[in-house]
Amino acid sequence: MSRSERNQISRRVLLASAGAAAGATFTAGAPVRAATEPSAFGPVKIRQGDPRYEGLLRGNNFRHVGRPDEIRVVGSTDQVVRAVTEAVRAGRRVAVRSGGHCFENFTTDPAVRVLLDLSSMDEIGYDADKRAFAVQPGATLGQVYRTLHKGWGVTIPAGTCPAVGAGGHIVGGGYGALSRRYGSVVDHLYGVEVVVVDRDGTARAVIATREPNDPHRDLWWAHTGGGGGNFGVVTRYWLRSPGATGDPSRLLPASPQRMLECVLVWPWAGMTEQVFTTLLRNFGVWHERNSAPGSRSADLFGLFLAQHRNAGSFMVVAQIDADTPGVDAVVTDFVAAVTAGTSVQPIVNSRRTAPWVHKASWPGSGESGNGDTRRYKNKAGYLRRSMTDKQIAAVYRNLTNSTGGEGSGMMLLGYGGRVNTVSPDATAVPQRDSVMKVVYQTVWADEADDAANLSWIRTFYRDVYADTGGVPVPDDVNDGSYINYPDTDLADPAWNTSGVPARTLYYKGNYPRLQRVKARWDPRGVFRHALSVEPPEL
Repeated sequence: MSRSERNQISRRVLLASAGAAAGATFTAGAPVRAATEPSAFGPVKIRQGDPRYEGLLRGNNFRHVGRPDEIRVVGSTDQVVRAVTEAVRAGRRVAVRSGGHCFENFTTDPAVRVLLDLSSMDEIGYDADKRAFAVQPGATLGQVYRTLHKGWGVTIPAGTCPAVGAGGHIVGGGYGALSRRYGSVVDHLYGVEVVVVDRDGTARAVIATREPNDPHRDLWWAHTGGGGGNFGVVTRYWLRSPGATGDPSRLLPASPQRMLECVLVWPWAGMTEQVFTTLLRNFGVWHERNSAPGSRSADLFGLFLAQHRNAGSFMVVAQIDADTPGVDAVVTDFVAAVTAGTSVQPIVNSRRTAPWVHKASWPGSGESGNGDTRRYKNKAGYLRRSMTDKQIAAVYRNLTNSTGGEGSGMMLLGYGGRVNTVSPDATAVPQRDSVMKVVYQTVWADEADDAANLSWIRTFYRDVYADTGGVPVPDDVNDGSYINYPDTDLADPAWNTSGVPARTLYYKGNYPRLQRVKARWDPRGVFRHALSVEPPEL
């Protein structure tokens, strides 16, 4: 193997292991301000013709570009209230953007006339009155991890793309490398501040908590996985683990000191379907057998990063707190289980230990495309156990065909563990007995390649779920999809022939309750998008 080929593999390993769990691309975040420092920023109104306008139109996915009348950059809850009030009075549709990593066009829909940019609302700190950590929506996950770690030695089990904004990530039920150990991030959500619009058009800020006697508790519940852009504008989260007491350093999970990462890479050259099938099946079976809450194995976060053959290789990554008792044995057993029954040796087999906060918050990796052009489409599903042989055959077929690009592939990501100790209706996240998530992704550079890439990923997804109408209908293997990886194809009868609506795939039995929350807190339907929660039919 040439030095160039090894460098390309090393780069793909770095990008995939740092950015895979969020299934998204990202850019570097903004500086952190202390939570006690008053915000002097904004509001800033940017309209067409302003030299700043074009540069602020796009989110992270350059496929989607809107033309709102105004981009309102806000820096406080009061500014959000005023902006929403003005938009409602003028009859202009409003959308909200914090990190800008939505996979679809929720904030760039042509009908959106006012885009609220919350990226400047990035304060993070401890709120002594609520005995919880306050995080504004514009704070990136990397900022959150670093601030919590530096200040109190605590963390949250959220995503591994450090430039994703907390705003949309938390409300959609975010997860990451620590979720098998600590649960979903919403399992630690104590409260939320939301700007809502009453029936008479009045915008106001409401604080809702998980306290049983809170009259606004239903609004808190809707933000534990209901997805962004549905009920109002989140202006602050409060985070504290259930039952946690004592000083701030005991109110959230302790942040690990070090992360051990093991990387295995196989070349596609010479790879047989039998070996690939065995590796993929073994990975799934390991998660079936090693996702018991509280077990040492549940501390390990595994990723199967199956890039298309045109990328040259695929890989398995394991990440784990390096100070877990018996950590080397846990990783060794994982590697042995995944590779059992195969004879093809990986061309990379490495283990490295690094400070956890560096791995969690370093913004220098995970970017897909470049600064000028970045286009992608993602799809997703939950898995209750390993994929079936028929599904694995479909995976192999689509990863080795002639139409996939270097940026195309599929990721299996470890889930379950502590996540599955929570009742399906305790939060808005209903998938509480899955052991993996699966993400299908294609990334490309040029608009001229849109049709080919969209056709590839849509065909791939439909092929994997051919027995259930082209989508992951809940059954003994599949368990619907994940709203933070929104996919409007699930609402398109051309691609979803199952008869099971997108709302069921995302929310299952929790959807009627979300509808009631919608009717109470957004009676005018101010906040909506292509997959938004609809009010109940009268």
